Amino acid sequence: MKSLTSLSFLILSVFCFGQDNPTTIELTDFSDFPFLKTNIKIENSRNISGLNDNLLEIKKEYWDTTVYNPYRRVKVNFPVEIKFDDSTYTPPISFKKVVTSRYGWRRGRAHRGIDIDLVTGDSVVAMFDGIVRFANYNTGHGRTVIVRHYNGLETVYAHLSKYAVKANDIVKQGQLLGYGGASGNARGSHLHLTINYKGVSINPEYLFDFSEQNRVRSKSIWVTNNWVRPGLHNSKRQTKLTVLHTKEEAIASLEKRKKVYIVKRGDTLSGISSRNNVSITSICRSNYIKRTTPIKIGQKLILEYTF
Repeated sequence: MKSLTSLSFLILSVFCFGQDNPTTIELTDFSDFPFLKTNIKIENSRNISGLNDNLLEIKKEYWDTTVYNPYRRVKVNFPVEIKFDDSTYTPPISFKKVVTSRYGWRRGRAHRGIDIDLVTGDSVVAMFDGIVRFANYNTGHGRTVIVRHYNGLETVYAHLSKYAVKANDIVKQGQLLGYGGASGNARGSHLHLTINYKGVSINPEYLFDFSEQNRVRSKSIWVTNNWVRPGLHNSKRQTKLTVLHTKEEAIASLEKRKKVYIVKRGDTLSGISSRNNVSITSICRSNYIKRTTPIKIGQKLILEYTF
């Protein structure tokens, strides 16, 4: 009798929902009518369809779980627009974020992300929903997890001590990815966080506020070449930020501002670069000199700014 009652309720429910509402009925206990178990799908057709569409879209192009950067032959034409659904992100670590090294030129090399202090074994989580594209050892970065997100960005979590996910795993915002460490070329334990768009690194602090507010700087951000060139930034301090909201603003921002600097006693190209927040490469290019060219007291140097 119980079986007939349950079955009657099922038939009545389906009849009442009708064709205008394709949501199927979820059954978790088939003990009363086992003959139906193989004929009923436990799903919401709308939600599953949308999820599958997103998964197909995110993995449609350049999906390679074996390499750090599958976009090596892709040319990105900046400026590009990056969109976000939310105004906040989940911080990759659960405690106060201390940035020990920023995006920019560092010790004669490009530092294409930011370093966040942590202790080996600390949990590292996903900043947004996405799919794990890479979870493997990478030269320099050590144990690395890369998550591709639905807006085209990839977040890179490097120097991990242990993985908690594998390639092709679907992850939710805040989900555990691994544990912090010092694998690869790391001077002590820290999280190296890189933000890539089609293989090109973007200054993370241009997109995200790494204070306690965990803010995405805007739901629509235009990125110019100035924010993807480490040589224009100083790894010891944050570059002055002006978020670009439209393509017109992005194009206008590329106009260069010039300043004349007079060389003083004790000046070096490195010192002038650091104090004036302009790269040595830019100084040399603007003044038609080389890094090895001696500078003299009283010499006038043109400093060009593009921020």
